[in-house]
Amino acid sequence: MDLKNKSAVILLSGGLDSSTVTGLAKASKAKIFGLSFDYGQRHKKELDSAFTIANHFEIEEFKIVKLDLSLWGGSSLTDIKKDLPIDGIQQNTIPNTYVPGRNTIFISVALSYAEAINADLIGLGVNALDYSGYPDCRPDYIKKFQELANLANKRGREENPIKLWTPLLDLNKEDIIQLAFDNNVPLEKTWSCYSGNLEPCGKCDSCRIRQTAYKKWQIKKNEKKKQKII
Repeated sequence: MDLKNKSAVILLSGGLDSSTVTGLAKASKAKIFGLSFDYGQRHKKELDSAFTIANHFEIEEFKIVKLDLSLWGGSSLTDIKKDLPIDGIQQNTIPNTYVPGRNTIFISVALSYAEAINADLIGLGVNALDYSGYPDCRPDYIKKFQELANLANKRGREENPIKLWTPLLDLNKEDIIQLAFDNNVPLEKTWSCYSGNLEPCGKCDSCRIRQTAYKKWQIKKNEKKKQKII
């Protein structure tokens, strides 16, 4: 998608995926408006990373919305009484790190922000291949939310809808890592771990997905080097 002369609200969590979407938007010469949420999560390390990424790409604005989903919990990310899962991703099971309604709330707020500043796009780092199975990261969810968005605001009713931009939706994680490197994303400054320790735990789903992807990316990189030598 050509983003030159377009404005994009990017849901910037500070993790690998949203930071890569920000890098893609910057490389495409879009005007970027970053949006993060202090939603009562276990730690603020991702928010710190989001601020760092926003500064790195010199985006137009960066806003943090405080919205306390820990008031009712329902997730190990918003309720410290719940243990974070460390046994790896279970097929056909949505883990307790799923935060009820999180993406629906976040995208709705982003839609309001985008309409207020007359932005063209909302950039999302959702991915439906290497992920934890969350219901609000799947293609059918994005499709239906776009239909809702088209009906829910003035822009949509005037047939000039704000588009949900999901460039990573159908990519595996190692390809996302390559995109990040290609678009000047400082991956060492991103944070994906569910725990808030000084170093990533290496055991949570998010860490496992990222570590596995790095290994696959490294293998691909080494194979390309061998091909060049041959």
